[in-house]
Amino acid sequence: MAHIDDSGGSNKRSANVDVNIVPFIDLMSVLIIFLLITAVWTQVSMIQIGSSIYGKKTAQERAEPPPKAEIPFRLDVREEGYRIILGRQSTNVPKKGGDYDTERLVEELKKIKELYPEKVDSVVTVLDELPYETLIHGMDALLTAGFPQISVATAGAN
Repeated sequence: MAHIDDSGGSNKRSANVDVNIVPFIDLMSVLIIFLLITAVWTQVSMIQIGSSIYGKKTAQERAEPPPKAEIPFRLDVREEGYRIILGRQSTNVPKKGGDYDTERLVEELKKIKELYPEKVDSVVTVLDELPYETLIHGMDALLTAGFPQISVATAGAN
């Protein structure tokens, strides 16, 4: 505690003042914790579960065709069903009877895994309007087919 003793020059009583800094330290502790918790949410556009497949190249590196493991692979969860995008190829898995056809999705994903056995990463996109469980079903299908490194991205690209 800070202590101020004013005993200079006057015949009056001395002034003892204790400054309580404990509330100030409490306030600063709360503010620091709040800052640390909210700093995580500064990048919401893409949450990476595995390693990133989108790397920037410098101008000095030659543009070589990517190995089979580096081909961009994305699963879009849309209102009309699933869409699998592998490189420039696109495969649609429409809904079956109003429900998402996850069985056919797993079959299609296993075909991709047979073509590219060393590929382990993927990106899942889902619209904000869709229920959260549609994202989980898509991620479960990817895990079942053998793609453990899953990144979740916002569904803005077509």
